[in-house]
Amino acid sequence: MTRTAIEIADNSALLVIDVQKGFDDASFWGPRDNPDAETNIAALMDAWRATGRPVVLVRHASVHPGSVLAADHPGHALKDLVEERRREDDLLITKTVNSAFYGAPDLAAWLTARGIGQLVLTGIQTNMCVETTARMAGNLGYDVLVPLDATHTFDLTDGTGPGGLALTAAQLAAATAVNLQGGGFARIVTTAQLLSAARAGATA
Repeated sequence: MTRTAIEIADNSALLVIDVQKGFDDASFWGPRDNPDAETNIAALMDAWRATGRPVVLVRHASVHPGSVLAADHPGHALKDLVEERRREDDLLITKTVNSAFYGAPDLAAWLTARGIGQLVLTGIQTNMCVETTARMAGNLGYDVLVPLDATHTFDLTDGTGPGGLALTAAQLAAATAVNLQGGGFARIVTTAQLLSAARAGATA
Protein backbone atom coordinates (compact mmCIF):
# COMPACT_ATOMS: atom_id res chain seq x y z
CA MET A 1 0.00 0.00 0.00
CA THR A 2 1.41 3.37 -1.00
CA ARG A 3 1.27 6.12 1.59
CA THR A 4 0.67 9.57 0.15
CA ALA A 5 -0.24 11.73 3.15
CA ILE A 6 2.73 13.36 4.85
CA GLU A 7 2.61 13.62 8.61
CA ILE A 8 5.61 14.88 10.51
CA ALA A 9 6.06 13.46 13.99
CA ASP A 10 6.71 15.86 16.85
CA ASN A 11 10.15 14.32 17.30
CA SER A 12 10.94 13.69 13.63
CA ALA A 13 14.70 14.08 13.18
CA LEU A 14 16.15 16.13 10.34
CA LEU A 15 19.46 14.72 9.12
CA VAL A 16 21.70 17.21 7.32
CA ILE A 17 24.25 14.99 5.64
CA ASP A 18 27.70 16.16 4.54
CA VAL A 19 26.82 19.77 3.72
CA GLN A 20 30.51 20.64 3.72
CA LYS A 21 32.62 23.30 2.06
CA GLY A 22 34.66 20.76 0.11
CA PHE A 23 31.67 20.08 -2.11
CA ASP A 24 31.93 23.62 -3.48
CA ASP A 25 35.15 22.64 -5.30
CA ALA A 26 33.87 22.17 -8.85
CA SER A 27 37.36 21.32 -10.11
CA PHE A 28 37.35 18.28 -7.81
CA TRP A 29 33.78 17.09 -8.26
CA GLY A 30 32.66 18.30 -11.67
CA PRO A 31 29.16 19.48 -12.69
CA ARG A 32 26.37 19.32 -10.09
CA ASP A 33 22.59 19.42 -10.17
CA ASN A 34 19.95 21.27 -8.17
CA PRO A 35 21.36 24.71 -7.35
CA ASP A 36 18.44 25.21 -4.93
CA ALA A 37 19.55 22.40 -2.61
CA GLU A 38 21.24 24.61 -0.03
CA THR A 39 18.32 27.05 0.09
CA ASN A 40 15.93 24.17 0.70
CA ILE A 41 18.17 22.63 3.36
CA ALA A 42 18.30 25.97 5.17
CA ALA A 43 14.50 26.28 5.01
CA LEU A 44 14.05 22.82 6.51
CA MET A 45 16.56 23.53 9.27
CA ASP A 46 14.70 26.73 10.11
CA ALA A 47 11.37 24.88 10.18
CA TRP A 48 12.73 22.17 12.45
CA ARG A 49 14.15 24.86 14.76
CA ALA A 50 10.87 26.78 14.82
CA THR A 51 8.88 23.66 15.72
CA GLY A 52 11.33 22.31 18.29
CA ARG A 53 12.23 19.14 16.40
CA PRO A 54 15.69 17.54 16.61
CA VAL A 55 18.44 18.13 14.06
CA VAL A 56 21.33 15.78 13.34
CA LEU A 57 24.39 17.10 11.52
CA VAL A 58 26.61 14.63 9.67
CA ARG A 59 30.04 15.30 8.23
CA HIS A 60 32.33 13.10 6.19
CA ALA A 61 36.00 12.70 7.11
CA SER A 62 37.50 11.12 4.02
CA VAL A 63 40.41 8.74 4.43
CA HIS A 64 41.33 8.94 0.74
CA PRO A 65 44.58 10.82 0.00
CA GLY A 66 44.00 14.24 -1.52
CA SER A 67 40.30 14.40 -0.70
CA VAL A 68 38.82 17.84 -0.12
CA LEU A 69 36.74 16.24 2.66
CA ALA A 70 39.72 15.00 4.68
CA ALA A 71 39.59 15.97 8.34
CA ASP A 72 42.68 18.18 8.00
CA HIS A 73 41.42 19.96 4.87
CA PRO A 74 39.45 23.24 4.98
CA GLY A 75 36.76 21.52 2.92
CA HIS A 76 35.90 19.29 5.87
CA ALA A 77 34.13 22.23 7.55
CA LEU A 78 30.36 22.54 7.41
CA LYS A 79 29.03 25.11 4.97
CA ASP A 80 28.13 28.46 6.49
CA LEU A 81 24.38 27.92 6.05
CA VAL A 82 24.63 24.91 8.40
CA GLU A 83 27.20 26.32 10.81
CA GLU A 84 25.12 29.46 11.27
CA ARG A 85 22.13 27.33 12.27
CA ARG A 86 24.02 24.89 14.43
CA ARG A 87 23.03 24.57 18.09
CA GLU A 88 24.74 22.97 21.07
CA ASP A 89 22.05 20.30 21.43
CA ASP A 90 22.43 19.10 17.82
CA LEU A 91 23.91 15.65 17.42
CA LEU A 92 27.09 15.93 15.31
CA ILE A 93 28.17 12.68 13.69
CA THR A 94 31.51 12.15 11.97
CA LYS A 95 31.83 9.24 9.54
CA THR A 96 34.35 7.83 7.07
CA VAL A 97 31.92 5.73 5.00
CA ASN A 98 28.64 6.43 3.21
CA SER A 99 26.10 5.57 5.91
CA ALA A 100 25.51 7.94 8.81
CA PHE A 101 24.70 4.83 10.86
CA TYR A 102 28.40 3.91 10.74
CA GLY A 103 29.67 7.09 12.36
CA ALA A 104 30.38 8.40 15.84
CA PRO A 105 28.49 8.97 18.04
CA ASP A 106 26.16 6.08 17.26
CA LEU A 107 23.11 7.39 15.39
CA ALA A 108 20.83 4.41 16.03
CA ALA A 109 21.52 4.48 19.77
CA TRP A 110 20.80 8.22 19.90
CA LEU A 111 17.52 7.81 18.02
CA THR A 112 16.43 4.85 20.14
CA ALA A 113 17.15 6.68 23.38
CA ARG A 114 14.80 9.45 22.25
CA GLY A 115 12.09 7.24 20.79
CA ILE A 116 12.57 8.71 17.32
CA GLY A 117 11.05 6.65 14.52
CA GLN A 118 10.91 9.14 11.65
CA LEU A 119 13.83 10.60 9.72
CA VAL A 120 13.99 13.32 7.08
CA LEU A 121 17.21 13.10 5.06
CA THR A 122 18.81 16.03 3.26
CA GLY A 123 22.31 16.76 2.02
CA ILE A 124 25.12 15.74 -0.32
CA GLN A 125 25.50 13.54 -2.35
CA THR A 126 22.04 12.36 -3.34
CA ASN A 127 23.13 8.99 -4.73
CA MET A 128 25.94 8.37 -2.26
CA CYS A 129 25.65 9.18 1.44
CA VAL A 130 22.01 10.31 1.36
CA GLU A 131 20.83 7.22 -0.51
CA THR A 132 22.99 4.83 1.51
CA THR A 133 21.77 6.26 4.81
CA ALA A 134 18.16 6.13 3.58
CA ARG A 135 18.48 2.50 2.50
CA MET A 136 19.92 1.50 5.86
CA ALA A 137 17.33 3.52 7.78
CA GLY A 138 14.56 1.83 5.83
CA ASN A 139 16.04 -1.59 6.58
CA LEU A 140 16.18 -0.69 10.27
CA GLY A 141 12.47 0.12 10.27
CA TYR A 142 12.48 3.91 10.35
CA ASP A 143 9.89 5.95 8.49
CA VAL A 144 12.17 7.74 6.04
CA LEU A 145 11.36 10.80 3.97
CA VAL A 146 13.77 12.24 1.41
CA PRO A 147 13.08 15.68 -0.06
CA LEU A 148 15.03 15.19 -3.27
CA ASP A 149 15.12 18.95 -3.88
CA ALA A 150 17.07 19.37 -0.62
CA THR A 151 19.89 17.17 -1.92
CA HIS A 152 22.33 17.38 -4.79
CA THR A 153 25.01 15.34 -6.49
CA PHE A 154 27.54 15.43 -9.33
CA ASP A 155 28.03 13.84 -12.74
CA LEU A 156 29.74 10.46 -12.38
CA THR A 157 31.59 7.94 -14.54
CA ASP A 158 32.56 4.37 -13.77
CA GLY A 159 36.23 5.33 -13.94
CA THR A 160 37.11 3.06 -16.86
CA GLY A 161 37.89 5.87 -19.25
CA PRO A 162 36.50 6.63 -22.74
CA GLY A 163 33.63 4.38 -23.63
CA GLY A 164 32.80 3.67 -20.01
CA LEU A 165 29.49 4.29 -18.30
CA ALA A 166 28.57 7.84 -17.38
CA LEU A 167 25.50 9.45 -15.86
CA THR A 168 24.64 13.08 -15.24
CA ALA A 169 23.82 14.34 -11.78
CA ALA A 170 20.17 14.66 -12.76
CA GLN A 171 20.09 11.07 -13.97
CA LEU A 172 21.68 9.85 -10.76
CA ALA A 173 19.17 11.80 -8.66
CA ALA A 174 16.31 10.28 -10.64
CA ALA A 175 17.74 6.82 -10.10
CA THR A 176 17.97 7.48 -6.37
CA ALA A 177 14.31 8.52 -6.28
CA VAL A 178 13.29 5.32 -8.06
CA ASN A 179 15.56 3.15 -5.92
CA LEU A 180 14.34 4.55 -2.63
CA GLN A 181 10.62 4.85 -3.25
CA GLY A 182 10.30 1.97 -5.68
CA GLY A 183 12.36 -0.23 -3.40
CA GLY A 184 10.33 0.68 -0.32
CA PHE A 185 13.24 2.25 1.56
CA ALA A 186 11.85 5.79 1.76
CA ARG A 187 9.22 8.19 0.49
CA ILE A 188 10.38 10.84 -1.96
CA VAL A 189 8.82 14.20 -1.12
CA THR A 190 9.47 17.90 -1.70
CA THR A 191 10.72 20.59 0.64
CA ALA A 192 7.43 22.47 0.22
CA GLN A 193 5.45 19.42 1.30
CA LEU A 194 7.59 18.97 4.39
CA LEU A 195 7.44 22.64 5.37
CA SER A 196 3.66 22.56 5.15
CA ALA A 197 3.40 19.29 7.09
CA ALA A 198 5.83 20.50 9.77
CA ARG A 199 3.82 23.66 10.35
CA ALA A 200 0.56 21.71 10.40
CA GLY A 201 1.93 19.25 12.91
CA ALA A 202 3.20 22.00 15.18
CA THR A 203 -0.25 23.64 15.37
CA ALA A 204 -2.31 20.46 15.62
